[in-house]
Amino acid sequence: MRDRLVLLPGWGLGAAPLQPLADALRGLDPRLHVAIEPLPELEPSSPDDWLDELDAKLPQDVWLGGWSLGGMLAAELAARRGERCSGLLTLASNLRFVAEPSWPAAMASETFTAFRQGCANDAQATLKRFALLCAQGATDARGLSRQLLVAAPPLQPATLLAGLDVLAALDTRAALQAFVGPQLHLFAGADALVPAAAAQALLEVLADVELGLIDHVSHAFVLERPHEVAAAIQGFLHEAGDD
Repeated sequence: MRDRLVLLPGWGLGAAPLQPLADALRGLDPRLHVAIEPLPELEPSSPDDWLDELDAKLPQDVWLGGWSLGGMLAAELAARRGERCSGLLTLASNLRFVAEPSWPAAMASETFTAFRQGCANDAQATLKRFALLCAQGATDARGLSRQLLVAAPPLQPATLLAGLDVLAALDTRAALQAFVGPQLHLFAGADALVPAAAAQALLEVLADVELGLIDHVSHAFVLERPHEVAAAIQGFLHEAGDD
């Protein structure tokens, strides 16, 4: 099923931000079947629990991709499936979201801890702040943040906190090195959540993958510039022999 792509969304904002990208991809290639799979709504915060649920739900032998947290989960699932995954693409996804000494190109741990505490205290206010961070760097950041928020699904605070814990726990370096299929990693040049330096850091971990940096776009570039992102993905699929 190399003509099928499953996209996983990011934290807290649901599938809607990926819909324009899915539509743009279908417009470029009507033969490509694109599906958006919502993230698990699990209160357990073990990445393995989330991956088990996704692995059970998603069809085999498809391309896996995702935005931000969704891309990190797609990377882990691709490594788990190996030859049963056609290829991987990540969109504004860091290899680690929270910085540590061996991976400084990420959010400072103190910043993440404060963000998580804010979510525990007031989940809706934190989600609004998150949408603003996702849109920071866009031409119309406030308009983009409103788009993100208006379509966000109602999630329980415990589910949102579990998602943050999964985000903090994931480290996809080993998964990306283990997965031998084609990989595309797209980064946003004005991303306020994933530093542009993460792109160069990825190449130091794994040099033989396709990598792209789209300048002057926000973390939410999947919604801000869906046609540009779709064109990059389509070019990658074509090069990988999936035309």
